[in-house]
Amino acid sequence: MTEATANPYAAAGVDTAAGDLAVELMKSAVARTHGPEVLGGVGGFAGLFDVSFLKAYERPLLATSTDGVGTKVAIAQAIDKHDTIGQDLVGMVVDDIVVVGAKPLFMTDYIACGKVVPQRIADIVAGIARACADTGTALVGGETAEHPGLLGPDDYDVAGAAVGAVEADAVLGADRVVDGDVVIAIESSGFHSNGYSLVRHILASRSIGFSDTSAELGGVVGEVLLEPTRLYTSPLLKLLADPALGSSIHSISHVTGGGIAANLARVLPRGSWSELDRASWSPAPVFRVLADLGGQSLESTEGTWNLGIGMFVVAAPSAAEGIISALAADGMPAWVAGRVNFGETPAVSGGAGSGSDAFEQGAKGVDGGAVRLAGAYAG
Repeated sequence: MTEATANPYAAAGVDTAAGDLAVELMKSAVARTHGPEVLGGVGGFAGLFDVSFLKAYERPLLATSTDGVGTKVAIAQAIDKHDTIGQDLVGMVVDDIVVVGAKPLFMTDYIACGKVVPQRIADIVAGIARACADTGTALVGGETAEHPGLLGPDDYDVAGAAVGAVEADAVLGADRVVDGDVVIAIESSGFHSNGYSLVRHILASRSIGFSDTSAELGGVVGEVLLEPTRLYTSPLLKLLADPALGSSIHSISHVTGGGIAANLARVLPRGSWSELDRASWSPAPVFRVLADLGGQSLESTEGTWNLGIGMFVVAAPSAAEGIISALAADGMPAWVAGRVNFGETPAVSGGAGSGSDAFEQGAKGVDGGAVRLAGAYAG
């Protein structure tokens, strides 16, 4: 009997046995994210999550988010390091949920690959599971799909979706923001999971490989660039639950695709504006080195890279010191980067404004406030 006759699916390039082994390798990591609300364990057709606790809500709302990691996976593949990319996925998905004030409940993941390599898949999922545990999110299900002929043997992509819950009258957003609110910036851990197409283009143009060592970057290029996305969910949820500080927080923004000004503009109301002071922070060396290698100014990358800001918290000025202190206690450096003003935006030298002098008004379909960055970055 030929191999094709014995297992035609394997002959076509799909190894179901490898898939089963991958599940076995990841089961313990996934199980560690499960509390009593998760029913059925690993391997079912659908994940089950008991939401009986929502009966205690006056008007419970479900929040959901879905995302991927983008071309950052190309770096993981290039240096064969896959144990951190899962945290990036959780950060991109779950930290979008806390932005509206919701507590994440559960998450599912999807991995498409050219060939199932069990240990590689297990490493990816272990990273997802660790980050889920850190954010109090149950990993209740997932899918690994083998796509031979569509993806190369070492190629893969990851995506995920999560669901959270929030009381209707506790939803954060632009409608809560008032004149005089402060804009608190929270430090990022690096590029997070946005702007890697530009990063890769810059490195390729300078013939720098991900396995090369860079004195300027302080290590192996790929390892530096794989610094995982910071997880903000737990410290922010703690802040929102603080009796003295929680009610002072009016909106939160996750600085992802679109850069700094555009993401803040999404959580400010129309008719408001904010000017962020570049001198209030110093972008980390990784941003400066990559900008220099690309022959670009830091200002020109503000719409692509986060330049050191992972989240914004818009809050009452009386609470700013307490919020910053609480975040610092949780290992999250933060600072006041600007204020919210209502009324006509100030005049911009040269007329309506252009480049880094211009206000960005709203973004991604949101008719929000206007934001610009001003001044020079701290050295």
